[in-house]
Amino acid sequence: MGYEQIIYEVRDRIATVTLNRPDRLNAWTGVMGREVRQAMDDAARDEAVRVIVLTGAGRGFCAGADMQMLSGIVDAGTAARVEETGPAAAEVRDDFRGPYAYFPMVPKPIIAALNGATAGLGLVVSLYCDLRIAADTAVFTTAFSRRGLIAEHGVSWMLPRLVGLQHALDLLLSARKFNAAEALAMGLVSQVHPAAALMDATRAYAGELADLVSPRSIRVMKRQIWEAQFQTLAEATAVGNEEMRKSFGADDFREGVAHFVEKRAPRFTGR
Repeated sequence: MGYEQIIYEVRDRIATVTLNRPDRLNAWTGVMGREVRQAMDDAARDEAVRVIVLTGAGRGFCAGADMQMLSGIVDAGTAARVEETGPAAAEVRDDFRGPYAYFPMVPKPIIAALNGATAGLGLVVSLYCDLRIAADTAVFTTAFSRRGLIAEHGVSWMLPRLVGLQHALDLLLSARKFNAAEALAMGLVSQVHPAAALMDATRAYAGELADLVSPRSIRVMKRQIWEAQFQTLAEATAVGNEEMRKSFGADDFREGVAHFVEKRAPRFTGR
């Protein structure tokens, strides 16, 4: 399908989804949200795609919700309707059915390449990605408290799990700006690179996942990790034991042993 506010491209088994409103620092709109959802669905179904990269065009990743949209909410004097983006599969937890919370159930790794301003709703969207890699020039803020808003869209659950309670309280209550070095130190991002090298570094990492790792292993482990947030140790162990039993009968396990013994590049199929 054609897109208005994103760019979608597939190359070398990596799908790149680029938020494409650079004149507005890729401020989030309802159209953008629907298009990102469609792109994620397309990438999930495409057997040629093994990794997804989400980034922004121009100087920013996403500066938050479009201010015209927020102004419309103020003018209407009512709460915004949170738009659901289609029926969720029956096996998906309620926790992952929200308009931004569905990333964990996409069966392929999603890497956020944070190329610039990452604020408000833009920060929330990045938190639902599996990994975050930032440019050294990226600047972050939660923004909500300085707009008279609160910790919305599950950020009160996500942020403490990534950076700890004290950092989460600091960032949410103050809504202060912080840079990529601080984001790395607190564990919000996993890598920082010079801005000019960000996409090359992100694609190099994504390429390793696409070329060297079993897609089946990634699919199962991603779901294990996200669902373990709601499980006891005993429950997570039981799930892991059952998934390991299934792995022993999988094609990718046989290929994983074969390519190691034969000292050649793997040819995983995801089955």
